[in-house]
Amino acid sequence: MVRHGFAVHPLAPGAKTPPPNCEACTAGAHQPQYCPCHAEHGWCHGFHAATTDLNTVQHWWSTQPGFGIGIACGPSRLVVIDVDAHTDRPPHRSRLLPGISIHDSVDLAGLSSGFDTLALLAAYRRRPNPCDDTSTLRVQTPSGGMHIWYRMPRHTPAFKSSSGSSKRTALAWQVDIRAANGYIVAPGTRTTAGVYQALPGTRIPAPLPLWLVAELTRTGHRTDAPAPSKPLAPISSRPGNAPRVLAALLKEVEDCGAVPEGAAFSEKLNRAAFTAGGLVQSGHLHGVETRQILIETATRARPHQPRRNAHIVETGMRAGSTRPIRPEERT
Repeated sequence: MVRHGFAVHPLAPGAKTPPPNCEACTAGAHQPQYCPCHAEHGWCHGFHAATTDLNTVQHWWSTQPGFGIGIACGPSRLVVIDVDAHTDRPPHRSRLLPGISIHDSVDLAGLSSGFDTLALLAAYRRRPNPCDDTSTLRVQTPSGGMHIWYRMPRHTPAFKSSSGSSKRTALAWQVDIRAANGYIVAPGTRTTAGVYQALPGTRIPAPLPLWLVAELTRTGHRTDAPAPSKPLAPISSRPGNAPRVLAALLKEVEDCGAVPEGAAFSEKLNRAAFTAGGLVQSGHLHGVETRQILIETATRARPHQPRRNAHIVETGMRAGSTRPIRPEERT
């Protein structure tokens, strides 16, 4: 794992949790940043001690050959989709795919696990089911779940970890995300529950598909951005006519999210971007902030096409900047 550039740390023998290394850690008496074990290449605090230094890793496992292997996802630039197969009763359909309204006509009979909700999300976006993605590393867990490993594309902001049961940040019910500040159990690790077994297909993580990049952005997983429910506030809170002009157009773009096709999405986004470019040029709006609001609004409506969304926004604003808009002249 270290040779692939993954930062590793020990797991307690037979368990999927990290082992302590000193009395203070065992008692939970100090925070990771204050642990003296790290300076001495100890393994305290799980992924906080993860390393790619081969000598340190060899020392750890020669000292404790029974250790399992954990991979710190953040420093390893990994995003792992952790699909659970628990027997919990499914929540209301409004909570199965956060941010996506599932029409009453959709038959959800038999839905019982993260395998079902992830398949539902992929079908809604008309994308392949990640559970069937043999182009990347997939690991079957002892509990019957699955870990789907992906590498972060270059120049992509980091994503944070989440639980599928979270009411604030979640991709789908019973689908956890292991990313920054999280770790994953390496294939081949044996616990008292069984072995984490690599499934048929490649053993190397593939780049995270763009549609999943968009979905994780839409659901608030980016570490460098606010929750996606807030982007319209900077415009709508401004005085004057300019906010109302653009806010109405942004609402049309956002409403396209409820209609997968035939909503004239590109035309509406281009109109909003053109108007925004004119308002920015006349000094009514801030360019960087407005461009970000346009892209985030487009992402919520069409998360599977981030490059096309960005292209429409850029070209629309550029064209609009040649025709400054002064709403006060229209009163």
